[in-house]
Amino acid sequence: MRRIIPILAVTIILGTLSVPLLAHHGAAAFDTTKTLTLKGTVTDWLWSNPHCLLRFDVVADDGTVVHWIGETQNPVTMVNGGWSKFSFKRGDKVTVTMQPVKADTKAGRIMTVLLPNGETLNASAGLGTYK
Repeated sequence: MRRIIPILAVTIILGTLSVPLLAHHGAAAFDTTKTLTLKGTVTDWLWSNPHCLLRFDVVADDGTVVHWIGETQNPVTMVNGGWSKFSFKRGDKVTVTMQPVKADTKAGRIMTVLLPNGETLNASAGLGTYK
């Protein structure tokens, strides 16, 4: 019993201190009730921590070009799902399905990307559920 109390106290303290770390990976910034599917042209693929970023341009109905950015998980997690530093190149025509951010910006969390060769990359592959 004397050993259980210190172990329990340390567990509670560490658990309390680690809660802010989970906040970064929450979905509060995204409108999880909406899904957008956009066809566009890749302008940049940033393979970096803490999130990989896909920049792509979409031509609106009125002919104007709208710059979008989609985020994924970190490179280590994405590799487990079949993604790589070379998944995209500038000029690739892609179809991106994402959950948009709640703010009025052209950004979102990528769910899937349909590549020019017909292959689909799933951003939640290997995660069980998208976190």
